[in-house]
Amino acid sequence: MLRAHPSLLRELVERCDTLRRRTACGGGTEIRRQLEDVTYTLCVVTGTRQLDAALYVARRQLADAMKREQPLRR
Repeated sequence: MLRAHPSLLRELVERCDTLRRRTACGGGTEIRRQLEDVTYTLCVVTGTRQLDAALYVARRQLADAMKREQPLRR
């Protein structure tokens, strides 16, 4: 299975979180459209169909990517 690069996942998750907060605070039509766009993209790159599932998968993949990174050598 192909996986999105961690930097893309991180950007999409952060964007989604920001837009969800703005929507909850009464964001307008443009904010809702942007949220729909980022939701669609996040679902595509995670192979899911719902935002909650996409966020779960993305965060899990990010955590896995962090575990695989090698610590800096001294």
